Amino acid sequence: MPTTQTQGRREFLKGAATGLGLGTLSAMGIFSYSPMRAFFLPEAERKMADFGTCKSVKVTNISETSWFDNSILMGDIKGAGGLLVNQYDYNWAPFGDGSGLAKGSYERGIAKIKHLLPNHLEEAWEIIKTNSVNPDNAGGFAALVEIESLEGKKTKYLLDSGWSYAWMDECFKREGIDKMLQNNEIEALIISHEHFDHFWGLPVTMKYAPNIKIIIPEGFYKEGLQYIKDSGHTGEVVVAKKGRNDWEPGFCTYTFDVPIICRVFGEQSLFVNVQDKGLVSITGCCHQGIIKFADTAYKELKYDNDQMYGLYGGLHISPFEDWDPKYDDLVISLGKWDFQKVGCNHCTGLLTAQKFIRAGYPVVEGTAQHRSKSKAYLGNGDIITFG
Repeated sequence: MPTTQTQGRREFLKGAATGLGLGTLSAMGIFSYSPMRAFFLPEAERKMADFGTCKSVKVTNISETSWFDNSILMGDIKGAGGLLVNQYDYNWAPFGDGSGLAKGSYERGIAKIKHLLPNHLEEAWEIIKTNSVNPDNAGGFAALVEIESLEGKKTKYLLDSGWSYAWMDECFKREGIDKMLQNNEIEALIISHEHFDHFWGLPVTMKYAPNIKIIIPEGFYKEGLQYIKDSGHTGEVVVAKKGRNDWEPGFCTYTFDVPIICRVFGEQSLFVNVQDKGLVSITGCCHQGIIKFADTAYKELKYDNDQMYGLYGGLHISPFEDWDPKYDDLVISLGKWDFQKVGCNHCTGLLTAQKFIRAGYPVVEGTAQHRSKSKAYLGNGDIITFG
């Protein structure tokens, strides 16, 4: 018996031969963005790995403001030699050693503050401000992910720990994360990737819960591994290997084997299967690309209703608001997955979020508070619930 896809190819080719034709379709620009293009691709083998089901997932945006001024950050990167430079060499906070832009090192920078970590962050930040390039521009990304099991038990995970000690401590206190950590209410700290704005604020988490379990993706460099120790961590460090890693029924992470700018490697994203709803995809930055992100879930995972239900986080489409027409392909491609609820922010880029809204995608708007720039995406302090 021919498959549905094979039948579709035949019907399309028959129609093309008797009427419109491929050349006309291509000239109209329809073929590239229609399901027709899939007819000429091999059928994907779906593994449909069953990782269980949960009742709901709630995400609290602690901070999506990685930095406060794009022009300052890009000026630093350009002046230091570009996006391929080792991030620990920029001389950014907290590893500034007073030697100037692009002359830094992890070893010299951490030596100035290590004795103050993690309990004397205010004193450490004063030293950092004196020795670092543009320390006031540092912000950070972090979110609280709360999984509710089918039995009603709620488990909290901290996704990333931001960048600036001062900014992240303020955000933690604003959302009550400090108390949750102190009371051991948070199961683990999940680091999406080693980038400065997701990882360098680690001592803020250590200040309140030095023994918390930390889950990092495979691919961390020696500086990042050493920083975990130098930050005062006393708990377990788990390396999430490439591919799927299961943590509890209905919740897994997936480590993507991807090279990233500023000499970082590997990103870990979150997948949650919500009963009777479908798959919720949560990402820190999505450096692997939104298409690979969604396509991997489709090929690898089994989820309710075979429905891509929710999407949250940074999608890394024009994060510096430098729109390129090719990004429109990514905006269009999002529709293929039929997400029912989208909460975007951070490196998604404001222009991207606005285009999602104009395209009619179910974007959940925010409140534009606590220094977030727009209601077009979920900003600092905003909450989204799936299921």
